[in-house]
Amino acid sequence: MFRRRGSGRTAVAEVAEPDALVLDGVGRSYRRGTVALEPVDLAVPRGRFLAVMGPSGSGKSTLLQCAAGLDRPTSGSVRIGGVEIAPLSETALTRLRRERVGFVFQAHNLVPSLSVLENVALPLLLGEVPDDGRARDALDSVGLGERGADRPAELSGGQQQRVAIARALVTSPEVVFADEPTGALDPATAQDVLALLRQAVDRDGHTVVMVTHDPAAAAWADEALFLAEGRIAARVEHPDSSHVHAIMRDLGRRAA
Repeated sequence: MFRRRGSGRTAVAEVAEPDALVLDGVGRSYRRGTVALEPVDLAVPRGRFLAVMGPSGSGKSTLLQCAAGLDRPTSGSVRIGGVEIAPLSETALTRLRRERVGFVFQAHNLVPSLSVLENVALPLLLGEVPDDGRARDALDSVGLGERGADRPAELSGGQQQRVAIARALVTSPEVVFADEPTGALDPATAQDVLALLRQAVDRDGHTVVMVTHDPAAAAWADEALFLAEGRIAARVEHPDSSHVHAIMRDLGRRAA
């Protein structure tokens, strides 16, 4: 069953399905025949925490960029919440990313001139999602409700990443894409951030796709997906850090 969402040039066709994210034969090649990602089939159910891992150059960042609509694949199709993104105009794709996709990066990407609360509310202000207290609720959910009036520079690195998570969740997106979200944090602070992502999945039913190089971070996920040379090399349910470390070591040896 198809539905229409939005109006005018940004209207999109949507099909109800149980998966938050579906990649069907998605590949990415560049000039001179460089293949960054071989055709990949992947379905991520709603309420799932997926970690994507692999050696440097394995294609994990390319997969995330194609899946999130930041880069257009050269083959295959991507659906986010039942919406096929390939036919979308740039305007419609921008709107979909703003309203139905959340992003958390290693660099917090907060606007220094805005307050913490304004940073969280930014996707609501730029999009068409009403702010009925969502920004403050999102900030409360990451334990920073009392810091809404502060500027980002007044917060620690871990607190800034919490604000970035609140901003990613404020529109109740179909998928949150996290690219090395703990890469710049100390181990204790990283654990706090990962616990928030885990909470977003378990308590609120969000879907998280996280690229990471850290086996300890991957152990917070429901599943770890391993890439090598642009292909899916392994998938592990309920990963633990020692198993993940062993797989990464083996993939590194193969790539050497």
